Amino acid sequence: MSTATERIPVLVTKTQKERLTARAKAAGLSTGEYLRRAGDAYSPEEDDALLKGLLAQVVKTTLQAERAIDEALAYVDASEKRIAEIEARHGEREAA
Repeated sequence: MSTATERIPVLVTKTQKERLTARAKAAGLSTGEYLRRAGDAYSPEEDDALLKGLLAQVVKTTLQAERAIDEALAYVDASEKRIAEIEARHGEREAA
């Protein structure tokens, strides 16, 4: 690893500094190293690709859920019709 020799002044709020410092400490890193690693890891293009993949999965599972709901509703509808037929036949027997 090369020695860091350049500075990038970045202003943050007190709350942000506290949060970043706490995260760095939890990771066993200095705040500067934590920020360097976070900056190196940030990739908006990769984030966009992951988001698009997530969205595609949401669409796929939503369609699956819609089909399952439609099948369940059709089953309930058919069951209600069968029950109504049974009740109607039972009522005819009692009337006779």
